[in-house]
Amino acid sequence: MFYERLASMIPDADAFMKAEQEWKSIRVNTLKIEKEALMERLQGRYEVREMPWYENGLFIKGDDISKNREYYLGYYHIQEAASMLPPLALQPEEEMVLDMCAAPGSKTTQMAMMMENGGIIIANDVNPIRLKALTHNIQRAMATNCIVTSYDGRYMDRIGIKVDKVLMDAPCTASGKIIKDKRLLEKWNYGRIRYMGSLQKALMGAACRMLDEGGVLVYSTCSIEPEENEDVIDYAIHRFNMEVEKVHLKGIKTREGIKEWNGKTYEWASKAIRVWPQDNLTEGFFICRLRKC
Repeated sequence: MFYERLASMIPDADAFMKAEQEWKSIRVNTLKIEKEALMERLQGRYEVREMPWYENGLFIKGDDISKNREYYLGYYHIQEAASMLPPLALQPEEEMVLDMCAAPGSKTTQMAMMMENGGIIIANDVNPIRLKALTHNIQRAMATNCIVTSYDGRYMDRIGIKVDKVLMDAPCTASGKIIKDKRLLEKWNYGRIRYMGSLQKALMGAACRMLDEGGVLVYSTCSIEPEENEDVIDYAIHRFNMEVEKVHLKGIKTREGIKEWNGKTYEWASKAIRVWPQDNLTEGFFICRLRKC
């Protein structure tokens, strides 16, 4: 059933299934070191090349990239290449930003870096185990503008906060990760997609209520399922007066969102983007930018 659904989304489903990653990816932590200095330290021990779509992203080949001095010092963060895109779509500045589902902190620390530790990031996660990783990564990165919270995101709006921007990298079925782990196909089931879609809509509702008028929300998942992506955005548009803005990312091949699915039409889908594994040898990602009217 997975393949049949995939083939109805894209014409090159076979390429999706065959795609494999050769390179790992890391993000330079410019709060501690410049990219050129880090590359100089790594070259000789690893193969390193620059990422076309993000100036502080690097592709790397070699063993034990999580067990060297540079990693322990927080000079870089191991992060999926496509995972670096949602913060680029949000473009956080010196303002109040909510990272709603923040653990383990890859995007949180990336945003802190982009903001040069200015403004405030509320880094929230409901899972206490994942919260430990989030806190550790924030401290290791020297991201000093972060406040760590542990609320159930579905009800977080009840605490009465208002923010300028929200990054909602939502929990999902992670079908875009199949390029890294084909065993995920064995766990795939439609019931889980439906459950995640309901959870994502509940999170979206709370996020929209916390967002100031004129504020921006970037929604992303590493799922390819329309029920977890386009359908959630459509819910936000019709229930919370949100307007989709075009996502512009350079140096990476992207495709538009899916315009029709299960009898529904998403007229705004050309403004959202999908990153398919076979196009860039990354995980699959969906990214959409919305503004509260």
